[in-house]
Amino acid sequence: MGPSAGGAVYSPAITDFVFMVRGTAFMYVTGPDIVYSVTKEKVTHDELGGIKPHTTKSGVVHKAFENDVELLHQTREFLGFLPLSNREKAPKVYTSDSDVREDAFLDHVIPPDANMPYDMKHVIKSVVDEGNFFEIMEDWAKNIVVGFGRMSGETVCIIANQPKELAGCLDINASVKAARLIRFANAFNIPVITFVDVPGFLPGTQQENGGIIRNGAKLCFAYAEADVPCITVTTRKSYGGAYCVLKPKHLRGDYCYAWPTAELAVMGPEGAVKILTHGELGNGTVKEKENVYRTKFATPLLTAERGWMDDIIAPRTTRRRIISDLKILKTKKFTPIAAKKIGNIPL
Repeated sequence: MGPSAGGAVYSPAITDFVFMVRGTAFMYVTGPDIVYSVTKEKVTHDELGGIKPHTTKSGVVHKAFENDVELLHQTREFLGFLPLSNREKAPKVYTSDSDVREDAFLDHVIPPDANMPYDMKHVIKSVVDEGNFFEIMEDWAKNIVVGFGRMSGETVCIIANQPKELAGCLDINASVKAARLIRFANAFNIPVITFVDVPGFLPGTQQENGGIIRNGAKLCFAYAEADVPCITVTTRKSYGGAYCVLKPKHLRGDYCYAWPTAELAVMGPEGAVKILTHGELGNGTVKEKENVYRTKFATPLLTAERGWMDDIIAPRTTRRRIISDLKILKTKKFTPIAAKKIGNIPL
């Protein structure tokens, strides 16, 4: 709610969540005067450590508010999602929202064109209790949506690709953002619900040189070590390495579902056709070859036949299926193969 500078910034930085108030809160290791004396760069308190750099660039701050009253009000609401400690259960809240409610809107949320975006937040709000979704870090790594909701009155952590941003691709920031919240959920015994619509990892030298392998591995590690109830729903597509790291059965996903619109494969139809045909199409156009690949290999039926998908579900039944599974998973117990103090995440 006010300034935090020098070594003092590490006090909030090591806490679970950091909230800031616009205009009065600043965070930086070295202030504007020191920056100017060393680098001759002129920068204001707000430009250096205000809300904009920390919510859109650095990823230090999880949520920003206009004033102290709003921050306190929202913090109280947020604490309602959380347990008092890792030895307590998150509080159950009464809801009038039926456990078996179905939403016909979900049957039509996926556009007919596979390249058209849609807002995954609409899917999330249609599934959680009373549409109440408390999003975290909404202005940083927008290609993935993370936050908290309730299912049948009980807190869940939600991770979801966002097709509206970078087509939902995973990149360095998105991987770190999701991994952080998954580890929090695992530490405090909160179930994780994952909505998947991902064409893969974002390509390019900037991502590779920036360490997408190491940072993508953080997401894989976080999901792999998560022993809380985990349910994954693929809405439209899940390709390649991105499929592998978003809690499929291979990473001990408890229940994995796909909507009928889902496409799951080693790679997307466009790339697959180029590799399989070596540029020589023979009979048929590129589109025709892509449609054959999509129908023959990218169908969720193949994944289900091989046991890597529990069911192909009608979108409108998503809420009912998740709540039913969470009730079954309440007594889930996981015994690690070997006792160890802590996992060595690839930081």
